[in-house]
Amino acid sequence: MTEAKWLNKKYIPTIAEYIQISTLSSAYPFLVTSSYIGMGDMAIEDIFKWVTSKPKIVTASTIICRFMDDIVSNEEREHVTSIIECYMRDYGVSKEEAIQELQKGVTDAWKDINEECLKPTEVPRQFLMNILNMSRFIDVMYKDEDCYTHAEGKMKKCIEALLVDPVPINNIRKDMKPFIYA
Repeated sequence: MTEAKWLNKKYIPTIAEYIQISTLSSAYPFLVTSSYIGMGDMAIEDIFKWVTSKPKIVTASTIICRFMDDIVSNEEREHVTSIIECYMRDYGVSKEEAIQELQKGVTDAWKDINEECLKPTEVPRQFLMNILNMSRFIDVMYKDEDCYTHAEGKMKKCIEALLVDPVPINNIRKDMKPFIYA
């Protein structure tokens, strides 16, 4: 509702206001949380308490999603302003400078994710890997273009490669050792 009010009033929020509302309206924290439902008995109540307490890794992953989406899709907006306009207004910079600074924010968020994945945590690693993998997906989805909105391009090729034309298992040479990712 807040974003609808902003749109109707043609209000450009501050960066802080925008981040507070847009990270929630993106539903990304909900997607992270709901990804744990399919993990069976491992997903105990403490895990859900942890993920909903806004840990650093979830915040960083959400920032990656929101910033990258806004950077590649801001030209197409017919709805609430993007973080680019907020940044331009708050800091009096050009669009290009705002994008560069927001890209630095994405880089910093990746550093936060790496830090959280490398240090001992209060939750099992599998739960951190869900967040890391979702961030990787977002990186593919919004790297150079908005593949969510325009899925017929690069995203279609990725999906076809994965689901339509997958590598047949029987074509793998028997003498090759598989890659093991830890």
